Amino acid sequence: MFTITLHLAYAGARVTLSLFALHLEASPFTVGVLLSLLALLPMTFSVAVGRLIDRIGVRKPMLVGAATLFAGIMVVVISPTLPALFIMSCLAGSGFILFHIAVNYLAAVAGRPEDRARNFSWLALSFSTSGFLGPMIAGFAIDGIGYRRTMLLLACFALATLIALLVKRTEVQLQPADAPGAQRRRLVDLLRSPTMRRVFIVSGLLSTVWDLFSFVVPIHGHNIQLSASTIGVILGAFGIAVFVVRLAMPLVIHRVGEWQMLIGAMISTGIALFIFPLVTTVPVLIALAFFLGAGLGGAQPMIMSLLYNKAPAGRGAEAIGVRTLLINISQTVIPLLFGALGAALGMTPVFWAMAVLLIGAGYFVRKPDGISR
Repeated sequence: MFTITLHLAYAGARVTLSLFALHLEASPFTVGVLLSLLALLPMTFSVAVGRLIDRIGVRKPMLVGAATLFAGIMVVVISPTLPALFIMSCLAGSGFILFHIAVNYLAAVAGRPEDRARNFSWLALSFSTSGFLGPMIAGFAIDGIGYRRTMLLLACFALATLIALLVKRTEVQLQPADAPGAQRRRLVDLLRSPTMRRVFIVSGLLSTVWDLFSFVVPIHGHNIQLSASTIGVILGAFGIAVFVVRLAMPLVIHRVGEWQMLIGAMISTGIALFIFPLVTTVPVLIALAFFLGAGLGGAQPMIMSLLYNKAPAGRGAEAIGVRTLLINISQTVIPLLFGALGAALGMTPVFWAMAVLLIGAGYFVRKPDGISR
């Protein structure tokens, strides 16, 4: 439950951040900078955080992450200005990534090894639930009570998570320090494996497109004069699709296979992204958002399970941290690049560039050497 409430606060804050910046007459490039800052600071410490979690466990990082996210949102509640949005972006992104690495490691090590895929599926369903509720709540709240009070509402969800974590002492058993592979901690070792390289590439691209979708949809919706609540519904349709496909994933994976589903998600998402900017009708936009969510929804649990299974002993959280680092690099650079592209040429080239990246990467990693089911 604490995963749902904290991610709800973060997902809602991302949407509110973009729409509030546009309300303050910020350019698409400025919005891109704001969203890049969500990943900029985490990019510098995600690997170190993974190594720290391998040593000390998950409780303290989860507490610090929730508290930092709460503080970041409250900055905008106290000072609803564009400079405050920049501060919020740094704090909220750092806090959530800290929590995110810890909770993924918790899913990996809780219970038996054979329960790992199921744990990640449940965690993914939690993120799907909050990914649907966050934008929906934020969109309707903005139309109903304004931007500042919406931020206060989202801060309450973060505060509730912090209180719950303080009350319930969540912790896991740490892997012994003398486990094989636990002493030598060179980043290059994690990147040397062909299996892990391909998982990192696919994971980074799919996660980046996922985040960029929440960046481009508010701008596209604002450009075609949709209300904040309508934009929230479109983003919510994406979240519903993610939830539905993850419910069905245990049945599908036995028939299709993990790697085939990942490649299929990249191709189907690329096709939908080509079509999206050409549409202005709300029902069709909702349908396309649902299709995109269905394409991306089942990927993360499989990626996380593959990643942890292939990581050296004693370095599971570090591997998650490396994945987070690579994702944050792309999330820092690509919103800036696409924000500048959108400011110069409009949002259609942004959608199409995302589509080309996905389809091209799908071709590049189409041979799953070393990736087993």
